[in-house]
Amino acid sequence: MHTIGIIAEYNPFHSGHQYQLDEIRNTFGRDCAVVCVMSGNWVQRGDAAITDKWNRALMALQGGADLILELPTLWAASSAETFARGGVSLLDATGVVNTLCFGSESGTLAPLEQVVSLLETTEWQDALRVYINRGLSFPVARQKAAGDLLGDNANCLRSPNNNLAIEYLRAMQTLDSSMTPYTIQRLGSPHDGQDTDGQTHMSASYLRTRIRQNDSAPLLPYLRPEDEALLRLDSASLINCTRGVLARLRAMEDADFLRLPDSGEGLGHKLYLSARKATTLEQLYSLTKSKRYTHARIRRMVLWAFLGLTADDRLTLPPYLRVLGFSPRGQQVLRNMKSTASIPVIVKPSHVSRLDPEPQRIFHLEARCTELFDLCRRGFGITPGKNEYTQSPIRV
Repeated sequence: MHTIGIIAEYNPFHSGHQYQLDEIRNTFGRDCAVVCVMSGNWVQRGDAAITDKWNRALMALQGGADLILELPTLWAASSAETFARGGVSLLDATGVVNTLCFGSESGTLAPLEQVVSLLETTEWQDALRVYINRGLSFPVARQKAAGDLLGDNANCLRSPNNNLAIEYLRAMQTLDSSMTPYTIQRLGSPHDGQDTDGQTHMSASYLRTRIRQNDSAPLLPYLRPEDEALLRLDSASLINCTRGVLARLRAMEDADFLRLPDSGEGLGHKLYLSARKATTLEQLYSLTKSKRYTHARIRRMVLWAFLGLTADDRLTLPPYLRVLGFSPRGQQVLRNMKSTASIPVIVKPSHVSRLDPEPQRIFHLEARCTELFDLCRRGFGITPGKNEYTQSPIRV
């Protein structure tokens, strides 16, 4: 069985994701299997997912995915490099995935691979250091350094999905992955785009905004009606727990901020000071923001502080494969993984007791992250949240 791997957030699953799954089946055949590594309850932009990971797994399975595996928070709520490395390592660890498929603005591998080759050279490292020393943020410095060496061929770094695709390719190279890369051109609204005119697909950020603002206009054809109804019923956002976040940050000492990931260059201390002035999360981000510190980096640091995580908590690679849901074909993939997986597979919560101490520690941290996600739900205290130790995988 040819098996395709995808790394995604599905925050939420929408028509653009459906297009990718349809294109995969058109290219590789209707009988191929699709394994998705999906972010859990917390996502790369430093926020709660719009709904919990089991609901999002259900949406993806109903859209045609076969097996959903979790990318734990320690890797999901991280930089593009760490996010990609975690996702690629999990797909590799299944032992069954032949092809890694990802969307990109370029739609072809050649310009992405050219940038990957550049990023491994000392010339690029030297050029990057020059711009970093000028106080520019890493993304801006990387773009300028690549532009100096590649000219217009570095323009692909200006697009977010291309950037993530480059990190997937780098991770595959670093991990000596046996998977073959395959890219599909991303269509529709750009990342974080809000303009609906003539767009085939809308960005996930646009859909989240509409739902969180209680905009009642239907979101068809970008969301299936049943998915939209589920999302409107009980959406989640870190903003719903603003006082809890600020309380956590104000209870931390200056040194505690230095234990967060990416806290160097004075960012940890600046966030410490900002937390004592801010009354909203947006104000907190704004007070801390500068040309050196990106908004996304700050948001992730705030999230890690709220979750009580530190940089030392994260291992190099995720230590287990956590199953969130599967279809009948996905169940067959799971059977195959019994003899091919290189790390433990957790299907039932009871399987956690079989893990070694370090993977168990990671799972218990994830359980705490899920309990804190519950506080961010609009329906907190009205409808029960889900628990890592009792929730079984979704079956369709």
